[in-house]
Amino acid sequence: MSKATETKEIFSVCKQNVSRYFDETEKNVAQYLQAVTNLQQEYATACKNTIENAISMQQEYASRTGLSTNVPSAYLKAVNDATEEIVKTSSVQSKAVLAAIDATRQNVKTFNDNTRAFSDMNANILQSWFSAWIPARN
Repeated sequence: MSKATETKEIFSVCKQNVSRYFDETEKNVAQYLQAVTNLQQEYATACKNTIENAISMQQEYASRTGLSTNVPSAYLKAVNDATEEIVKTSSVQSKAVLAAIDATRQNVKTFNDNTRAFSDMNANILQSWFSAWIPARN
């Protein structure tokens, strides 16, 4: 804190420190989000690669040993139908999560607006109380 902005008044000190804290927090949030996104992408890539490699290894084993890999069409239909339902469910889940996040964001925004209004109302109440007890200076 520079000498020019140094103050001993407690409310100014509190406001300065809260402002410094949240300024720093806002800088870090973007970095955290990017780091989590990168990590999630690496996990997804690792899972996909692991499954694809396992399938390739099993396919190679079956090919070399002469095992038949043909399955009945009913089995293929069941697997394809199950995959389709999993994909649909995942899509619905994603939409629900995004809607919940947006609703939460809106609620926080509303809370923030209400906090400002409540603070203004309290200031007006205090002003009316003080004006009743403190004589006006002419």
